[in-house]
Amino acid sequence: MAVQTLESLYSEHHHWLQNWIRSRLNNVEQAQDLTQETFIKVLMKGREHEFNSPKAYLSSIARGLLVDFFRRRTVEQAYLDALEVQPEQHSISAEQHHLIIDTLLQIEHMLDTMSERGRQIFLLAQLDGLTFAEIGRQLNVSVTTVRKHFIRAMTQCLLLIED
Repeated sequence: MAVQTLESLYSEHHHWLQNWIRSRLNNVEQAQDLTQETFIKVLMKGREHEFNSPKAYLSSIARGLLVDFFRRRTVEQAYLDALEVQPEQHSISAEQHHLIIDTLLQIEHMLDTMSERGRQIFLLAQLDGLTFAEIGRQLNVSVTTVRKHFIRAMTQCLLLIED
């Protein structure tokens, strides 16, 4: 196992990593950005690294960044599609657009961290406006169970708001 500085890691693997990312994105500019983000993540660890396989290490970081990139793009496209079917309203600034997308991503992450039942209960209450009793009947669970899952979900929402 060899100790490798960030400088040597960058010089030896930058070109390879950028090509690896570009092959998955088919976009040179995005590949350049994600390559730099990958090395920034390595830099933020703040120490020299020992590697059996530097390419595996770099590609695992880049893979996580690609997942985030695709998730963000999917959420943004869904938001733009939803705007298209809405009646014409006043335009929003690029900053507002960015904040909306970030908020949607945070909500998606929060929903992903919930149990399946908790997510169902939260969405039935918040989107469909059902009471705890109606949710309990629909899911065949007690009102106490519905309340417990709903309180957990709302706690996660409050924590998200505080951040």
